[in-house]
Amino acid sequence: MRVSIKLKFSLFLALLLILAVSVLSYVVLRGVERNQQTQTEGYLNQHIKTVNLRVKQTFYTGTRLEPQAFMSQRGRGLALELAGFTGLEVTLYDAKGLQVGTSIQNDPAPGDQEVKDALSYALQNKIAYQSKGDSLLYLAPLQGPEEQMGVVQLHYSLQSNQAFLSTLQNLFLTTGAAVLVLSFIIGYLYFNRAVAAIRRLKQAAEEIQHAEYITAPPIKRKDELGELAQGIFFMSKEIESNIAAKDEEQRKLQLAIQKLQALEQQQKQYIGNISHEFKTPLTSIKAYVDLLNMYDDDPKLLLEAKVSIAKETQRLYEMVEKVLQLTALEKYDFESQAELLEVSESLRDICGRMSGKAERYENTIKLEVEPAQIWIDKESFMHIFINLLDNAIKYNVPNGTIHIHNEIRDHRVWITIRDTGIGIPQEFRDKIFEPFYTVNRDRSRQSGGTGLGLSLVRNLVEKQNGTITLLEQEGEGSAFQLSFPIRA
Repeated sequence: MRVSIKLKFSLFLALLLILAVSVLSYVVLRGVERNQQTQTEGYLNQHIKTVNLRVKQTFYTGTRLEPQAFMSQRGRGLALELAGFTGLEVTLYDAKGLQVGTSIQNDPAPGDQEVKDALSYALQNKIAYQSKGDSLLYLAPLQGPEEQMGVVQLHYSLQSNQAFLSTLQNLFLTTGAAVLVLSFIIGYLYFNRAVAAIRRLKQAAEEIQHAEYITAPPIKRKDELGELAQGIFFMSKEIESNIAAKDEEQRKLQLAIQKLQALEQQQKQYIGNISHEFKTPLTSIKAYVDLLNMYDDDPKLLLEAKVSIAKETQRLYEMVEKVLQLTALEKYDFESQAELLEVSESLRDICGRMSGKAERYENTIKLEVEPAQIWIDKESFMHIFINLLDNAIKYNVPNGTIHIHNEIRDHRVWITIRDTGIGIPQEFRDKIFEPFYTVNRDRSRQSGGTGLGLSLVRNLVEKQNGTITLLEQEGEGSAFQLSFPIRA
């Protein structure tokens, strides 16, 4: 969610005002509270001096008693007398902490634990006080002729102090809220002027972005915003004077970069694939050469090495041949010798050539074709179907079948090659026509596959205005369907 800058500035000002009012209110209220506490302590301390003076006077002028007996006998009367004298509720305790008199009705003894703790503290000849709601209990030692003879407790009401603090707090809240609202409104209106200037600068920048160049500074001010407006105006003039030439150069450069990047990517991928595929047979050959150097008198190893090296050499040769064919198709215009070709006869010829390899792999080729004529390069046609048949035989299973069928529809000849082999998994169907791509590399190396055959086939088919599709096949095996335009 976008928030305008004037609202941000106004909210920031409001936060500063809230912080300032809060700190000021806290300091003032704490100062008033401390001042009230100081005045209350001074007021109560003065009364304690008066109480001590009155108790000593009574102790010395009456019948001479022990301090403990004096407190027990005279405590009730003294508490009532001192309450009338000071205007405060008074409670007296002896040196053992027992209540000997109080002016408070229905309060025979202290029951609050906090009051007991304060009383224990006061019995140590110290002053203690405890707040209880809206009253303050002030406990101070009563001095006897030689030592402390008890504790006097004064009940002081805090209602007036609390009421004053509450009134002061409400005054701060009311005044602070009013100042906050008024300052927010004034700040919002003030910041609105600056935001309007920034908005005009933004609009000018957007016009330049859309090639709508400005003819004058968007605002005239004698501050940083005015300098920024002047800079935007000069920038617009500079861009306008150079943009046409730069656009043209950029267009040409971008086109060249795209072509170079595409070519570089293709070259890297192609070289990487070739290097990877060439490395496997070369590694095998090198391994056997190393073994022969170590065990050159082993006849069995010599025979195995000869067979394997011959097999890998043949695979390298076929790979180089296909790479050269594929490179020629991709880089140069294909110079084909198109002629009228009878499809059924050509397919029978191709099947006859591949029958020996099919028998060696224990496969059977079934041909069901009808006469049809197409205008095509004969060598390309032979390459296409020899490659497809070769794959169908190599990747078939023992006692497998290759079925070739054709039909004529929509002014095209549709030729389908099905096999009962290992098939192609669904996740690899989109990649099988890429150079050097094989579904199972181990199986491909065992059968002599290079991963170039289908890529070469697709290029040859497309050069002859044909199509090739991998059909959905239920069960085992794979099926390719090709189509070529027939000759009327």
